[in-house]
Amino acid sequence: MRVAIAGFQHETNSFAKVSASLPKWIEAGILHGDEIVNEYKESKATIAGILSRLATESDIELVPLVFSRLMPMGNITAEAITHLIDEIVLLVREQGPWDIVFLAQHGAAVSELYADTDGEVAARVRAIVGPDCIIVTNLDMHANVSRKVVANSDIVKVYQTNPHLDTFERAYESADLAIRFYNGEIRPTSYLATPPLVANILKQGTDDRPMSDLLEFAKTELNNPSVLSVSVVEGYPYSDVPQMGMTFLAITDNDADLAKTVANRIAMRAWDLREALNGVATSTDLALTEAAANPERPVVLFDVGDNVGAGTPGDSTFVLHASRRLGITGLLQALCDPTVVAQCIALGVGAKIDAEVGGKADEMHGDPFHISGVISAITDGKYAETKPSHGGFLFYNDGPSVAIKTDDGNSILLTSLPAMSSSILQFRNAGLEPLDHKIIVTKGVHSPRAAYEPIAKKMYWLDTAGASTAALENFAYSHRRVPMYPFEEDTTWVLED
Repeated sequence: MRVAIAGFQHETNSFAKVSASLPKWIEAGILHGDEIVNEYKESKATIAGILSRLATESDIELVPLVFSRLMPMGNITAEAITHLIDEIVLLVREQGPWDIVFLAQHGAAVSELYADTDGEVAARVRAIVGPDCIIVTNLDMHANVSRKVVANSDIVKVYQTNPHLDTFERAYESADLAIRFYNGEIRPTSYLATPPLVANILKQGTDDRPMSDLLEFAKTELNNPSVLSVSVVEGYPYSDVPQMGMTFLAITDNDADLAKTVANRIAMRAWDLREALNGVATSTDLALTEAAANPERPVVLFDVGDNVGAGTPGDSTFVLHASRRLGITGLLQALCDPTVVAQCIALGVGAKIDAEVGGKADEMHGDPFHISGVISAITDGKYAETKPSHGGFLFYNDGPSVAIKTDDGNSILLTSLPAMSSSILQFRNAGLEPLDHKIIVTKGVHSPRAAYEPIAKKMYWLDTAGASTAALENFAYSHRRVPMYPFEEDTTWVLED
């Protein structure tokens, strides 16, 4: 059995200002062969789950071809997407034939050439390997799943937790289904339901109602032995594409009618919950005021508008400016500012720094914030998180970073790269202890929860502006479906015949 692994993962924010250029992909790392295995085999990411299941088989020749992962940002440039797809196509063609090809994708990739970039990858690979090769596509729960992806894949498997803590397990299951299909034990048959429905990012936590109720309802469909897999896909509302929105995928054992019935039944349950799947964030001033008055620490604030995991620059200063206006201190926050990081490195630990930080990437994320303080640490920004974390990744790299204790009582971690708040080690790596701070500001919505929910005395999701604000009505969509709930509140949906 000859098996290939290939792909690239990108969650594209159509409203972000920075494009995903080829130099950025190269800087992030385009891995080949054993480089892929070495990077992911000890993690809990998608590729690790695939590798783990394949390792239990004795008659497999595994060939990792190419894989890359880039932090979310704006559209993938034409140059970059041409390079990425051409390399996948070349390697699949030259090193074949194949029995199984695993495509480790995200599902919300958008490029200057293809609105449905993940669908384009699946179609290109299918054209090479033919109808008899098994194609497995693994996707993020924030995928905007298209019919093109499903039509060109035999198996599509999607994470079912947010924060994404089941990446390994879902990938393992996808590999198991592929091997069973190869051995003639099953014949996967899929159906994708696509109601005109968006779930607000605030309501996408899978431990929170109503999303948790919807997932429990979907799981009951697995009681039927003919149902091989069900996926509730939350969608990614910051990609301005026709396939944007929630989708529901059922895979059965050679029963197309059952797949359609199951997918539609779950989709209709979501449609009935559509009002509850949308909501509003908390006023930043209110959250700061209540956090400052809370006798317990720490209180965690989620800077929704600067969710680095959704393609923002990580340098929003709205919360810092609000805290200064309100006279509130004791904040711990990370900001991306490579220019000031370089200045601090030149000055050294213990030196005094007076600078304008953050608010420089674009006009959407606030104005620079003035600080003065002492440089308390300088690090390379690299750390490894072995505890459960969003996406199951092991290695993190925030770029050269510096910790600053400001004169007004805040602790600021400046990073050279936009940095997700997926691990407490981000701060501890620079000598900043989150438990010692009154208020922690994280860049994200659900991705920081695995790290910060266990220590938070209270949590607030803020109404901050930015390229990932929860106020979706602030975005000027050009390509989404119309009508679509909640943009058009009177939208109706009738099941397809």
